[in-house]
Amino acid sequence: MPSIDLNSDLGESFGSWPMGDDIAMLSIVTSANIACGFHAGDPAGILKVLKEAKQRGVSVGAHVGYRDLVGFGRRNMDPTSEELVGDTIYQIGALLGLATAAGMNVTYVKPHGALYNTIASDTRQAADVIAAIKAINPSLVLVALSGAPIVQQARSEGLTVVCEGFVDRAYNADGSLVSRRLPGAVIHDPSAIAARMLRLVKEGTVTAIDGTQIALDVQSICVHGDTPAAVVIAQAVRQALLADGVELKSFTNA
Repeated sequence: MPSIDLNSDLGESFGSWPMGDDIAMLSIVTSANIACGFHAGDPAGILKVLKEAKQRGVSVGAHVGYRDLVGFGRRNMDPTSEELVGDTIYQIGALLGLATAAGMNVTYVKPHGALYNTIASDTRQAADVIAAIKAINPSLVLVALSGAPIVQQARSEGLTVVCEGFVDRAYNADGSLVSRRLPGAVIHDPSAIAARMLRLVKEGTVTAIDGTQIALDVQSICVHGDTPAAVVIAQAVRQALLADGVELKSFTNA
């Protein structure tokens, strides 16, 4: 029986400003990428999500990003290596503390937004994030873009890497994600998304924005929690996969 992890970015509400429906998503996904306060999230809200994840048996990881609350971590930045290593360690450490209080284990790291896309191919910033993870706990799994150079770079440094695909993002022919600034970058039709993900999980292929068929090796697929129809999309994907005999489970429980 084929299996796949279904993850989502959660804990991104900030004070009185809600972002997504974390409780609903936790009843659907198998892994939760929890914001660490730099791009989104506040301590009380993050702690609440961690406690809810524990009740539902959902694995959690540190969703680290650039120090960019205003831009939601989606603006390109060029921190020094000293800054990026320190910022990454700080964020993982913050989540580890909150997770300990919630009785949860942090088992992986998934960079967010612009940091995720930058380190996919920027070897210097990738090395900084890898170094930070190893400094905290080299057994933490790194979630990275399938097919990106960082996958081999991190593995050569001894990290376990899980390759990820995106249910609601369009791909370029080279396997990179279409920039959010371009039309068609985000896919909104739940039925189309579900069919697309079923094909990716079963056949390992996805149609790029230009119609090219590309191969992707994925062990986890992501639904962005801040997408307006995130819950509906996640439910559609979950139902389609289960109906076709695909087992949903966290890669940390494999």
